[in-house]
Amino acid sequence: MDLKAKLQQDLKDALRARDTRRKAVLRMALSAIQLAEVEHGGQLDDEAMVEVLRREARRREDALEMIRQAGREQMAADEEVELKILRAYLPQLLSADEVSVVARQVIAEVGASSPADMGKVMRVIMPQLKGRADGRTISRVVRDLLSSQG
Repeated sequence: MDLKAKLQQDLKDALRARDTRRKAVLRMALSAIQLAEVEHGGQLDDEAMVEVLRREARRREDALEMIRQAGREQMAADEEVELKILRAYLPQLLSADEVSVVARQVIAEVGASSPADMGKVMRVIMPQLKGRADGRTISRVVRDLLSSQG
């Protein structure tokens, strides 16, 4: 079963169970996928759908951060539940430690020795970890490794 079909089936299950939160998140996800399909001009493969869902999860993470800064804990808790529902449809991302292993290899490969070489490292590492790790995590790990060297 492809990702879109799974989302649609889970939406039907949420409707039957009267789970309003899950229903709203799944409708949002399906709507975002449908919009991406219109922009793309056809059906998306699972990889592209995962990217759309990642984008939606990132929006939720950003909103969660702003909500917490505003001190709205109940609203933050609601947003966290929705983010958890969305993450259930995303593949597991690499941890910072796993990214660090790849980053050390790339740093050695390109001969980077200071934070000024971050661009060289990022150009090589991003395609390798695309879809497997969060860009923010990659950037933070590379920056920390290069700072400790320089």
